[in-house]
Amino acid sequence: MYIDGFVIPVYSDRIAEYRKWGRKFGKKLIQLGALQYIEAQGDDVPSGKVTSFDLAVKKEPGETVFFSYVVYPNKRTRDKVNKIIMSDPEVLSVDMTTAPFNGARMIYGGFKGLIELSAE
Repeated sequence: MYIDGFVIPVYSDRIAEYRKWGRKFGKKLIQLGALQYIEAQGDDVPSGKVTSFDLAVKKEPGETVFFSYVVYPNKRTRDKVNKIIMSDPEVLSVDMTTAPFNGARMIYGGFKGLIELSAE
């Protein structure tokens, strides 16, 4: 398993727009080989003095922090999907000056799966 994780500030008054965008983006990822796509809206996210999700993305008033991740069967699939998605005309056409999130303050990374547990 391989996971891409994201933390991103979304403009609070544009969450419905972000949800619509995320749903479309997630469906593309699933069609290309991702196993799961999760977008989670911050609800109980304490602000810290040294570290926190808010500090990580330099959250500003009127923003909500989202934690999101994409699960792939392996890194090879993730790399293939990312190559395709990063050349997708619709993805490339996103105007960051009018997007419902601040992509400049998004943090992201790829992670090797270590432990996987689930309720049966």
